[in-house]
Amino acid sequence: QVQLVESGGGLVQAGGSLRLSCAASGSIFSINAMGWYRQAPGKQRELVAQIVSGGPTTYADSVKGRFTITRDNAKNTVYLQMNSLKLEDTAVYYCWVLVTTTARSQYALWGQGTQVTVSS
Repeated sequence: QVQLVESGGGLVQAGGSLRLSCAASGSIFSINAMGWYRQAPGKQRELVAQIVSGGPTTYADSVKGRFTITRDNAKNTVYLQMNSLKLEDTAVYYCWVLVTTTARSQYALWGQGTQVTVSS
């Protein structure tokens, strides 16, 4: 089994910064991709940023130049540095991981979600 633990959400004023973390643990053989999604009230969950092993890093247009996704392979952890936060960034942020287990099965899993609230 593989577990994800998210941290780092909170309340911040517009223009401020937050950093989210998501650590994967358990029977991990490899992590193929990691990313962050968000869901605001009344809206669909949307991709914020994604990093693929040996592949491209992808950002939503709305966060380009403000958010940075990074990964620490040794810790199986993905980070989302969020700068110049705007009111419209308010949402629940979910970590997403595509993992291959030690049993060589591959599946995607979600973190529990962390609330980010940007105030004026």
